[in-house]
Amino acid sequence: MGARMSRRDLLEKSLGLGVVTSALALAPAELAAALAGAEARHPTASGALGPFYKRKAPASSQLRAPGDPGLPLSVTGRVFGSRGGELSNASIDVWQTDHLGHYDIDGYRYRAKIATGAAGAYAFESVMPGHYPDRVCQHVHYLVTAEGHKPLVTQLYFATDPVFEGDPDRNFGRDRLITSRELVRPVTLVGDPKDIRAAVTFELVLEAL
Repeated sequence: MGARMSRRDLLEKSLGLGVVTSALALAPAELAAALAGAEARHPTASGALGPFYKRKAPASSQLRAPGDPGLPLSVTGRVFGSRGGELSNASIDVWQTDHLGHYDIDGYRYRAKIATGAAGAYAFESVMPGHYPDRVCQHVHYLVTAEGHKPLVTQLYFATDPVFEGDPDRNFGRDRLITSRELVRPVTLVGDPKDIRAAVTFELVLEAL
């Protein structure tokens, strides 16, 4: 009896036979991850879409304009599939308030559509969103889509939010719409004293279909 084939051997053989897509339902990026031994990832916790989403946001990574008031904010991250591979074909809609907590209802200020690049990376520049009466915490909305994956609606929160009183582990539940502590991300102040900005990393994982 021949030796039992490993998962990697099976994937490589299937690839060679041209049947990997139908037999294993893996997208190319996920196939590469599987061959490399990438581990499965837990999907990012979902959140509410909210009433202020608008379609057809402009394609841009620059949400803030020169001279905009508020603390500048730089967000970076990567998008993964739940099977472990980076998603270089993902589309990310982001929207938020200005620094005073106001949404632009008539236009597209602080709204953008961002495409992931190599290794599933994305980035955008904005300002730290303000609080507004119907919500407890500062947040940025996300709608993430990619072929072969379920759409993800979620929100980014900030560990420096005064609502948490310096302890997001204990106090994140003060906002009932925060569905997971993992959505509350650390904030680092970077730059020189004349050009300080907040920097946040927010990685996202989409569930495979």
